Amino acid sequence: MRNPFLACAAVVLTTAVLAACGSSADGNDSEAAGAQRPAASGPSVPGTSATTPTTPAPPAAPATEEPAVPGPSAPTATAEGPKTPSDEITPATGTFTKKQKEYLEDRVPKGMDPAAVLQTGQETCDKLRYLVKADRDTAVGAIATHEIPDAPAAVAGLCPQHQDLVDEAAYAYADGTHTGKTLRPGVYRSASPTTSCAWQITGAGGKELASGTSDTGKSRKITIPKSARTFTSTGCYAWLAEGAEG
Repeated sequence: MRNPFLACAAVVLTTAVLAACGSSADGNDSEAAGAQRPAASGPSVPGTSATTPTTPAPPAAPATEEPAVPGPSAPTATAEGPKTPSDEITPATGTFTKKQKEYLEDRVPKGMDPAAVLQTGQETCDKLRYLVKADRDTAVGAIATHEIPDAPAAVAGLCPQHQDLVDEAAYAYADGTHTGKTLRPGVYRSASPTTSCAWQITGAGGKELASGTSDTGKSRKITIPKSARTFTSTGCYAWLAEGAEG
């Protein structure tokens, strides 16, 4: 089961209207030091081929704070169909800032209130702000797994102070199978794994180079060598890069 604290946090962040609910590098099988990280819940980022999200645990512990996100979330404004021209994107009352207008450009479907689309982006920033306070690795993992959708665009347009999270997520691996040239040799640590975390690294001809499992829910470290051809992960949520090899 994923850590209940961040599972609760994810529920708080997603509903927005509810009150707060509350090692070694090469071994591939040793526990990394430190306490278990909270999880956000658990597609592709650059360098990935497929992902298999994990199922979040039900809330079991109260959260300590809640981002201020008024009202329900608006639909994602990336659906197919005609978009409102940028010179016609105006709020019902008040005005949009330059940054807000840049974010909304080519993102507002015809007939949709641009303020609702803007609110969705602002909610994304609020979620990142909340998660990074709870645990930075979880915030990066939530971007890498697309648990917080459209984060790169929201960060670029509305909360650039979180750009470092987006940059780090670009080099992370979400659960799934990653193959061939998409693999980057280096040391990686699991972010917010479940108690059924498992991984396998294979080389040419399907030869197993490393594998492991963990039922502790604690972060683990693995090394993806240059000879790796396939990396498969389940129940580990996301793997964050600690450094390149060679």
